[in-house]
Parts: sequence; structure tokens; C-alpha cells
Amino acid sequence: MRGTEPDYEKRVAIVEKYLRDEISQGGAAEEAQVSVSTLRKWLIRYKNEGPTGLKNKRKTPHFPRETKLHAVWDYLDGLGSLEEIAQKYGLRSPSSLTGWLKVYNTYGDFTTRKEKISMSKTRATTQEERYQIVLDCLANDKDYRGMAIKYQVPYQNIHNWVEKYEQMGYAGLEDRRGKRKGSLPSRTSEEKMRDEVAQLKRHNDYLRMENDILKAAKEIERRNRSGKSNT
Repeated sequence: MRGTEPDYEKRVAIVEKYLRDEISQGGAAEEAQVSVSTLRKWLIRYKNEGPTGLKNKRKTPHFPRETKLHAVWDYLDGLGSLEEIAQKYGLRSPSSLTGWLKVYNTYGDFTTRKEKISMSKTRATTQEERYQIVLDCLANDKDYRGMAIKYQVPYQNIHNWVEKYEQMGYAGLEDRRGKRKGSLPSRTSEEKMRDEVAQLKRHNDYLRMENDILKAAKEIERRNRSGKSNT
């Protein structure tokens, strides 16, 4: 069971002891009586801010929108782990980057709370527009972040469109949201199998419904005959 975190001076001493290779991460965490993940947060703070980074700060530092975007894009581009990206942009904890990723994946940008409400739905794009964006992205070595800025479309959307285009061509860019499975032509063998399963399920549901109706009708007839025989 972990105890309370040690005071500032001891946190600095333990981190510096680790940085001098005098102790392992596990050993340092054990000595501090904290989890290894907490120790890693201390290391990031120390590397970004020096010893003062290990002081308990109540105020959360403010980061401009551009910093948040580039940190998220670096991570999505596979340019480092959560901890590495957090350290690169001076975050006190990888959890801050995790929070930014959640916001970005939900809204596609970083805005004020009032603006987020209006941005909860990505701006509508036509299949032809998605096609042009994908072609531009491929022509620029899959510069997802550049295309996101140029076309004001979330990075993740462009990434998904490129993947679908590479798998299925122009048909992969069709917006099928809200369409019943199996109601449109299949574009891949996986879609065909999924659609066939969906159609079979609907057929079975229909047969089950017919069977239930037939049973109910027979029960009504049986009750009617029983009532007549008793009169």
C-alpha cells in the first residue's frame, strides 16, 4: 500500500538519485512509496522545469492552441510516446496530453467551451470534396496535419479517409452513416460478409415475428372455441 508523497526535498533527492543511475525506477518508486507512473511524472517535470518542477503547484499552466495541436499531431504521427511528447512540449504529466487527445478526437480542435458545443459535429463534406482532400494529402506525402489546417477538417478524419481510399478507392469515401447495413452495395469482402450477416439477422427476426403472430392467432382461436363450448 502506498503512503503519502514525500516532501519536496526528498522528491528531488530521489529523482536525482535515479538520474545518477544509482537506483532503478522501481527502486526509486519504492523508496518514495509511490507508483512507477507517479515517479515518471516527477522525471518529466524535473527534466522540463528543473527541481522546482517537483513542487506542488495548484495552478495549471496555460498552453496556446497551437502547442496543443502540434503535441497531438506529433503523437498521432507516431513521433514519440505519451511521455516523450509530454516532455517535448513541457507538460507536467502525460495525462495532460491524454486529455488533449480526447478533446481533439471529440471536437477536432481546441476552442472555448461555448465554441465546442457548435463544433461537436464536424463540418459536412461531400464525397467529391473528400476525394480532392485525399488526393491532395497523398500528393503531399500524407501530410495530415497540413491538410487539417488547409481544409479546416480534423486530422483524424483525413487519416481515416486516406485509409478508406487506399482500401476501397473512391467508393470508400461514401458517407454511409445512418444507412441500414446491407441496404447499399458492398465495397469489400468484409463488408459483404457483414451485410450478409445483417440481412440474415433481419430475415430471422421477420420469421420470428411471423411465428409469434401465428402463435397469438392460434391462441385467440383456441380461447374462442373454448368459450363457445362452455356456453
